[in-house]
Amino acid sequence: MSHSARLSDYRAALTTPAMRGPVAASLLARLPIAMIGLSLLLYVQRERDSFAIAGLVSAAALVGVAVGSIVQGRLMDRFGPTRPLLCAVSLFAVFVAVAVTAVEAGVALPALVPLAFAVGATEPMVGSASRALWAHVVPAGPTRLAGYAYEAISMEVFFILGPGLAGLLVAAPWGGTGVVIGAVSMVVGAVWFALNPTVRGVRPEPARRGLLGALASPGMRTVALAALGFGVTIGFIEVAVPAAATRAGHVGAGGLLLSLWSVSSVLFGVLYSMRPFPRAMHLRLPVLLGGFGLLSLLLAVPTGLIGLGAALLVVGTLITPQATTHSTAIEQVAPAGTATEAFGWVVTAVTVGLAIGQSASGQLVETHGTGVAFVAAGVAGVAIAGLVWLFRGTVAAGVPGLPERDEVELAASR
Repeated sequence: MSHSARLSDYRAALTTPAMRGPVAASLLARLPIAMIGLSLLLYVQRERDSFAIAGLVSAAALVGVAVGSIVQGRLMDRFGPTRPLLCAVSLFAVFVAVAVTAVEAGVALPALVPLAFAVGATEPMVGSASRALWAHVVPAGPTRLAGYAYEAISMEVFFILGPGLAGLLVAAPWGGTGVVIGAVSMVVGAVWFALNPTVRGVRPEPARRGLLGALASPGMRTVALAALGFGVTIGFIEVAVPAAATRAGHVGAGGLLLSLWSVSSVLFGVLYSMRPFPRAMHLRLPVLLGGFGLLSLLLAVPTGLIGLGAALLVVGTLITPQATTHSTAIEQVAPAGTATEAFGWVVTAVTVGLAIGQSASGQLVETHGTGVAFVAAGVAGVAIAGLVWLFRGTVAAGVPGLPERDEVELAASR
């Protein structure tokens, strides 16, 4: 199964009348998706002068996102996206306000961690809802696949630009600026998306939902493992890069450096979606993650920020291809009626990985320096890719009990 998309397919997907409003709203809602946690990290670090403490707070927020994405995904599969999103966004606004107040008041770490978790858990999962919406609006075929690829590419852009914006805004007169700006963008975009007529018209598919939900499929568990490794690798790097910039005497440069790899990521990602390699999905997952881990080792080589920026451009080439692959693989491995939850598991796996990577990276930066953190990023990526390779057969098998979906189906739709 190759899952390729042409430029004309992207154009057809993005000009679908019913999707124009949701696409615009989701852009605003998802822009700060990777900004909230890192902004909180940099905010706490600025106030407490400790990357170790800040890393724990940020990790708690990311674990909250991991839990919240599954809960919200299941609710949206069962009731449609509008009501769960509106409930989540209301709670999110409250918890952000309380968390900022707590940081300003200088409360102790044991109180900050659960607050950060609550902020993450209530982040409205517009990305999951938006990705699932294509199946309700666009018929199966290349246009829908292009829609999925667009979702993955845009999500990855936000995962990269968000940290860059967070790094820039931490230099503002008030350290919490990034947290507040990100939260406002997410709230406005989520409400706009939830109230769109296309979104409100979604009716849930009948499905047999067990305790494991989408993870009842072994292939879905393998996709989640690949997403976990992806998140772990990025998490290490997202902490080590700002730390390298700070120690070089250029605090604001950390955000700019993190934004650099978005250039190569997006450009190469679009090209890759037209000619994906390896063609088979069960091979593509471990190969891309292993390659990403190996490239990440390059970040430990440079001794200056210019060299680090050049290395980030190289490493960035394999970011968007992985995100696109994770999203597209859901079509092959997720049980029927669990599309939103399945994508939620991908988000969960990535965010848990980010939490692990950021927390561990914060400790390594404090004790051994940024070079060791970059090496750890690469080793972790390669090691988890090895596990994905061992379980690759589960992805090739697809969903148990259902006929395998292959390129013949895609060719017929053309």
